[in-house]
Amino acid sequence: MGITAYNELGTMNGRIDRLVEDMRDELAKLRQDDGHWLFELEADSTIPSEYVMLRHFLGEPNLEEEPRIARYLRRIQGDHGGWALFHDGDFDISASVKAYYALKLIGDDVEAPHMVRAREAILAYGGAARANVFTRFAMALFAQVPWRAVPVMPVEIMLLPRWFPFHLSKVSYWSRTVIVPLLILTALKPQAVNPTGRGIAELFVVPPEEERNYNVNPTGRTWGEIFLLLDKMLRAVEPMLPKRPRKRAIAKAMEFATERLNGTEGLGGIYPAMANLVMSYHALGYPKDHADYAVAREAVERLLVFGEDETYCQPCLSPVWDSALAAHAMMEAGEEPDSPELAKTMAWFRDNQILDVVGDWADRKPDVRPGGWAFQYANDHYPDVDDTAAVVMAMHRQGDPANREAIERATEWIVGMQSRNGGWGAFDADNNHDYLNHIPFADHGALLDPPTADVTARCLGMLAQLDYDRDHPTVAAGIDYLKREQEPDGSWYGRWGANYIYGTWSVLCALNAVGEDPQSPTMRRAVDWLMARQLDDGGWGEDCASYWHRRRSEVKTSTPSQTAWAVLALMAAGEVESEAVRRGIAYLLEHPREGARWTERHYTGTGFPRVFYLKYHGYAAYFPLWAVARYRSLMRRNDRTVQYGI
Repeated sequence: MGITAYNELGTMNGRIDRLVEDMRDELAKLRQDDGHWLFELEADSTIPSEYVMLRHFLGEPNLEEEPRIARYLRRIQGDHGGWALFHDGDFDISASVKAYYALKLIGDDVEAPHMVRAREAILAYGGAARANVFTRFAMALFAQVPWRAVPVMPVEIMLLPRWFPFHLSKVSYWSRTVIVPLLILTALKPQAVNPTGRGIAELFVVPPEEERNYNVNPTGRTWGEIFLLLDKMLRAVEPMLPKRPRKRAIAKAMEFATERLNGTEGLGGIYPAMANLVMSYHALGYPKDHADYAVAREAVERLLVFGEDETYCQPCLSPVWDSALAAHAMMEAGEEPDSPELAKTMAWFRDNQILDVVGDWADRKPDVRPGGWAFQYANDHYPDVDDTAAVVMAMHRQGDPANREAIERATEWIVGMQSRNGGWGAFDADNNHDYLNHIPFADHGALLDPPTADVTARCLGMLAQLDYDRDHPTVAAGIDYLKREQEPDGSWYGRWGANYIYGTWSVLCALNAVGEDPQSPTMRRAVDWLMARQLDDGGWGEDCASYWHRRRSEVKTSTPSQTAWAVLALMAAGEVESEAVRRGIAYLLEHPREGARWTERHYTGTGFPRVFYLKYHGYAAYFPLWAVARYRSLMRRNDRTVQYGI
């Protein structure tokens, strides 16, 4: 090495040291007194729009916050005139209809320039009748479309036997918790109080009562046509269904919701389920001071985020996920495992482990003991395999003997949750009844929770970190699953993060942990793909539009979180000293930062591909720190092998 190159390396190392120490200190400042972290979780315009509509449905507009929500919605309006599903994304008809209606309910003048642009864009895309099922449900509640605009979802679904082709146990947890109160609403067909009386007739190309093509085949396949025909038959039969079973079905739906009410964390811990339940209480005539109704209302209000002059509503809270990943980053950055602060984090994890509630997951795995963690502060019926694996790896790395029992119970649960094909889903096992994605209600394409590569990788990484041998049947089946799931170009699909970079990071970390040879064809194809995707500035980026197959290579810009994933993936695959990794680290060194976070406007989290995306505000804090700190620690050692499962 020449003198110039040596001096450059020394300068870079000094900058890395300063950055790691500074950003570790900034991240530490955000830790709560009890040891956990919580960052904002931002979705698109639909959640704040739905919050406004919920309050107007109840006849109780939030007059204090509505002007601040309006400012938020106006700010994120796209240049195309409407609203997108993620920053700088394409026009989305459903998000745009809801945002327009929310602003109109708040009081924005329909002739204001931003409203005119939105209206023209919506009409150019076919009008509000072309919105998705959930948007049409919302419009039906406000009498803006007839109830035939939505698929038939009879509440008697609650009474169906488990062997029936459609049963709640056959859909994902999020679908289950959203559908159950929605069934009550479709049975009762309540009308919003709507104190302003405002509607959106101007958003329809054809008057809503004259429109005949609301419900469509969501997949374009034969199954979809069959289910459309069944929908028409159900629509004809539904008015003749006897009243007694309907009352019994509504009672069973409320029993389901009450058991899973989840206190102030809300039904399922997710906004759509919470909002539907609140509207169900209202439709059923519950008094406002009824304990269940009141706590359900409070759960919704807890999701609001108050900025300096804006307010928005989160889809849910993410403390366990944030805390697990932040703990990994802090340990990677040099926080001592036995520090009092990290001890508090581990104690917080132990206190929040779900040990006594047998959740819905037991429908497929009745002989498995509970032992996981939820994504939210509390969601006992719905622990998350992905969160659980990340927590276990953090607890194992921290090494406190007090963690041992928690790790053992969680490991037992994760091993028990493996699906028959060797993979893991996020909340359920073997939740892969693909034919249900063809029903008219499933036009969002996110009805199920099948095994995915990223979640499977987290579980394998955890088991390997706990010294499970790659010949162990559970591990071997998981490895086989991941190798089958590799894309032809060498990447892996990222179900819960955008997208192939996220999936490839997850899998390469797991394969390294289970002892896969870095020179194996599987790992080399992934490395080649990652290196080919590096951008001129040294970073990596991938647009959320990559979930559409024809746009799978689309990139708008490098982002710190996706660059961190790529660098972590390459280091796990033995490329610590490569030029690609050095350039990625240099990108992170140069990228602007504010407080604990690298600046990042683009969304890199995924709720439902092609439908719902997330901006984890913590991703731009802990992932870049983690990547730079790992690079530092590996370059200081003779052994460049990553030692952990993530």
